[in-house]
Amino acid sequence: MSKKKTHQNDPEALEFFKQKAASLFKSSKSKPLSQKQISKKLNIRNPADKDLLNYALTQLEKEGVLERHKDGTWKKPAGTKTIVGKVDFVNARFGYILNEENDSGDIWVSGSRMKNALDGDTVRARIYEGDPRKGRKLEGEVIEVLERGRDTFVGTIEFSPRFAFVIPDSRKMHQDIFIPLEKVKDAKDGEKVIVKLAEWPSKDRSPVGEVVTVLGEAGSNDVEMHAIMVEFGLPYEFPEKVLKAADKISEEISEEEISKRKDMRGITTFTIDPHDAKDFDDALSVRKLDNGNWEVGIHIADVTHYVKPNTLLEREAYRRATSVYLVDRVVPMLPEKLSNKLCSLRPHEDKLTFSAVFELDENANVKNQWFGKTVTHSDRRFAYEEVQEIIETGEGDYSEEIKVLNELAHKLRADRFKKGSIAFETVEVKFRLDENGKPLEVVPKIRKDAHKLIEDFMLLANRKVAEFVYFMKKGKVKNTFVYRIHDHPNPDKLTAFAVFAGKFGHVLNLKDANVADELNTLVTELEGKPEQNVLQSLAIRTMAKATYSTEPEIHFGLAYKHYTHFTSPIRRYPDMMVHRLLEHYLNGGKTVNKILYQEKCEHASEMEKMAADAERASIKYKQVEFMNSMEEGKIYEGIISGVIEHGIFVEMVETKCEGFVRISEIEDDYYEADLDNYRLIGKKNKRMFTLGDKVNVTIKRTDLGRRTIDLLLA
Repeated sequence: MSKKKTHQNDPEALEFFKQKAASLFKSSKSKPLSQKQISKKLNIRNPADKDLLNYALTQLEKEGVLERHKDGTWKKPAGTKTIVGKVDFVNARFGYILNEENDSGDIWVSGSRMKNALDGDTVRARIYEGDPRKGRKLEGEVIEVLERGRDTFVGTIEFSPRFAFVIPDSRKMHQDIFIPLEKVKDAKDGEKVIVKLAEWPSKDRSPVGEVVTVLGEAGSNDVEMHAIMVEFGLPYEFPEKVLKAADKISEEISEEEISKRKDMRGITTFTIDPHDAKDFDDALSVRKLDNGNWEVGIHIADVTHYVKPNTLLEREAYRRATSVYLVDRVVPMLPEKLSNKLCSLRPHEDKLTFSAVFELDENANVKNQWFGKTVTHSDRRFAYEEVQEIIETGEGDYSEEIKVLNELAHKLRADRFKKGSIAFETVEVKFRLDENGKPLEVVPKIRKDAHKLIEDFMLLANRKVAEFVYFMKKGKVKNTFVYRIHDHPNPDKLTAFAVFAGKFGHVLNLKDANVADELNTLVTELEGKPEQNVLQSLAIRTMAKATYSTEPEIHFGLAYKHYTHFTSPIRRYPDMMVHRLLEHYLNGGKTVNKILYQEKCEHASEMEKMAADAERASIKYKQVEFMNSMEEGKIYEGIISGVIEHGIFVEMVETKCEGFVRISEIEDDYYEADLDNYRLIGKKNKRMFTLGDKVNVTIKRTDLGRRTIDLLLA
């Protein structure tokens, strides 16, 4: 029996032999042993077992656990260590192994040492001391791919006479995928396809795959948006059985159900949303109380009344975890029957809601609060623009109520900033599209009081729900709950940011106690300055990412000790969890399984990141498509928005689109990157290109497939 056949027939025996052999070398003082000595120590006499032991030793060598000397003896490697982590394949030249085993940082790995690992794969890597001159504490090499992060990719298929290959859309997939002609599934040259990896022969440069879905003509708007969803592992259509389950839900609200709820249909209520919104998951009610205070109700669609645990709809909502907002469409978490009809708080319809109702005095201090199930009736659907006009003119439907809400919102906001909430706001863009989805214009999104009014009351509801559940139980043991948390910034990143801000004349004293105050002071100082966007963007990059957790930790950016997401269950699964838990605890229920809910929180955080990546990809695609249509040779004023080893990113002021200038194409000198100071420096002329500098650029090339814009300095 051959070694390979033995291994294939008995993987459990192979694993047993690997564990037994590795245990002999656990001690750092263990001596080299020959295979004969190892066999003797492990009491292995059978020839087939000896063959299997030899194979096990070879596997341990590949994994970096053992090392084979020239004399044939085996030994524990000196001065080396292995870790298991996920691959972040930055570009074809290098990537990182994300190191969660200790605090020594992520592992830098050359692209040539990735051993066929792909972005997102779980691998075992051997690690070494890094080159401190290049800012690398640790370097390494992949020795084994343990688990593929994904096996399907989307890309454009191209044909040659004897085979086809797919050029992946993902900028983190750096190999084309070889497709045998019998596996192309009627795809035509230049079409977008979904391909599944079948194998990757170890000596071959490219993996082998087969086409599983033909999406259609590359460049078509619908095809490209579907391709982006597939690229980020997101579903773009509902299974038929899920749609049928939604269609079976009755639209009638029974009197019995109404009798179980607080009836708020007689109180002035309205929604405020974007003009093109189709789902309205929150509404505000307002009335003056006899004591002169104001009662403000934040009413949220009662999604969990319709989406029950352990149902098809529940499982699909959990799988998606969030709605995805692409440039030209929303890919919803829930089927349209729920998101746009049953759960949408449409005007002049009775709706089932879950509400947070507050009594506020004239200074927006909360005097009383109530949480529970309600039935509401929206009197009016407002667009943000309509409310903004009412705020500015004082005229229009419900102008008195809107004036009061706006004044209270201003006071809530001022109190939040006084307590340390950070006031950063980045400029976002939207596109004006024609009927085929082609971008005609790039327009910055402008946030005014109407947007902030809604935001401030949603923040109030989210904070108060979190505090309410946290303080329900006295003592150290608290009810398990879903929190939205945001950690303090990394001190090293903050220090580097302070040094860079100092180059523009902004002095920051970033000690723990006053980080938020210093950053808010900087925001005020930056207003209208040339470096405003650059420094605000860089400051945001120093911040930790907000996530979901069962741990009741702080939200640093908002300066809240306890915070959650209660206000958008139509589009976020964590809000559905919050609704269920709040109802459970209001009804006297005992605390739930923390481990189970933590797993759900981690899944929701991961899906939120993928949805955000897909949204950014759709924006980038439209930016490239828009710039592709601009006149050739036009000069654009830009600001350097990023500096990496191989060049500079430049954001064009007029269009808010970002492109890349390669360091090799700056022709007046040989430039080197000084990444600590976010700049390139000419070796002879000492000319510098620094983050935030103004430059003029022209477009060299646009690549819709890769969603990139190559620029040249003008």
